[in-house]
Order: sequence, then C-alpha cells, then structure tokens
Amino acid sequence: MTLVMTKRTSKVFTYHDFDDDVVFTKNQNATIPEGYIWLHQNWFYRVTATVVYWVAVVVSFVYCRLYLRTSFRNKRCLRTQGKRGAFIYANHTQPLGDALLPMLVAIPRRAYPIAEPANLGIPIVGRLLAMGGALILPAKLSQMIQFQRAMNARLDQHQRVFIYPEAHVWPYYTKIRPFPVGAFHYPVAADLPSYSMTITYQKGRLLSRPKQVVYFDGPFMPDKSLPRKQRQQKLHDQIHAQMVTRSHQSNVSFMTYQHQSH
Repeated sequence: MTLVMTKRTSKVFTYHDFDDDVVFTKNQNATIPEGYIWLHQNWFYRVTATVVYWVAVVVSFVYCRLYLRTSFRNKRCLRTQGKRGAFIYANHTQPLGDALLPMLVAIPRRAYPIAEPANLGIPIVGRLLAMGGALILPAKLSQMIQFQRAMNARLDQHQRVFIYPEAHVWPYYTKIRPFPVGAFHYPVAADLPSYSMTITYQKGRLLSRPKQVVYFDGPFMPDKSLPRKQRQQKLHDQIHAQMVTRSHQSNVSFMTYQHQSH
C-alpha cells in the first residue's frame, strides 16, 4: 500500500541501523537500583499499586481513545487464551502510548509489559512503572530468578505479558523492524500461546495526525516437535511475518525516517 505523506509531517529521524535510539529521555542510562523488588508481598504497597494501576487505566483510555484515536481489530482472538497467561508481541511506535496501550487491551485483567531499565529514568513515570505492572528486565544474571518468579506468578494469575521486541521506540514508524529470536524464549520456556499486536497508522477524516488502528492475531503455539532453539525461531518467524502483513494496513506517513547514507 502506498503511504500518503501528511501536511504536518514535520520531523525527520536519521538512523544508522534498526537498533538505534531515535528518542532520548533524561537519565537514559538509568539502571535497576540495589534491592529492587519484582514481586512485592507488602500489603500496603500492593493496595497502593492497585490504585495507581486503575488510575493509569483511566489515563490510558483518555490518551489512547481520544488523543491517538485507537481502535482494535480482531481483538476477539485473545479469548482463545488457555488456562494460564499469554504473551503479546507488538511493534514499538509511541513513547507514552505504548506504556498505556496494554492496560486498555488487558481489561478486565491487568497488563504486565516487559520494560528496559532505562525506563526507570523517565521523570515521574519511571517511578510509577513498577506499580503499573511493568516487569523491568534484570541487569544482572543474579536478578533473573526474581524476574522469572514474578513473570510466572503473573502468568499463573491468567494475566498477559506484553513484549516490544524492537526494544527502541520509533514514533509513528509504519514498518516492522527486525527483532531478536531470543525475545521468544519466554513463551517457549513456559509453553504458552503468543499473539501479535500490530500497531498501524491510517488516515482520519478530520485531523492530519493519523489514527491508530491495532490488529491482533493468534494464538501462535510453540512447536513441541522441534528442539527448543528451533521452536523459538519458528515462533519468531511466524509472528514477525504476521506483523509485516498487518503493517501494510498503514496508509499514511506522519514522520520521516532517513538512513544516514542518504
């Protein structure tokens, strides 16, 4: 599909490769503090976190539905989720929207997105991420046990874990970037279903800023007839291909991305 350039396309992002950061925040190199807790048992913290989460859900509804004009397609496929939780893979195209969108998708359950430690450095929001359900990727191997225990606890609660495998946010980018096979270790290890959540941008009737249309597909199950590494590869290939197909629904370009060689 041919992309139409909007009249308000005003920003040009220059990149060297698909792993580049194009959006920078204060404290970009923030790390996980000593004594960080992934799974809190303190009742006061848990009550406070619940209140924070549902306030964030209201913010999510206002920001996504009214500002980004988000709508969903084929969301009913998520009803096929099994007895435990599931993993949802999405392209990363909104600095704030991608933190809020999972909350809207997961209702009436809670969303648990996997996030990079750098997100802890975002003023105000960074401090609330964990309360909002974010599972911060461990910086040390010794912390992996706590991280994995927290993830398994959420999956046992029939919750959904959201993963942005492209890692870095590229605002309003309409294609699917390469992402690592290692991101599919989690559903293979847990033998749980995965879904794709492809964010596209389409021309609206009134505003020059495009509306956000999100497509869901799945479930994709690990192929247990294959060795573990090949299971990850097959799952990666299936979800990446499906997201590429759905990305063709984008019909408007709001930001310009230019390779350094140009």
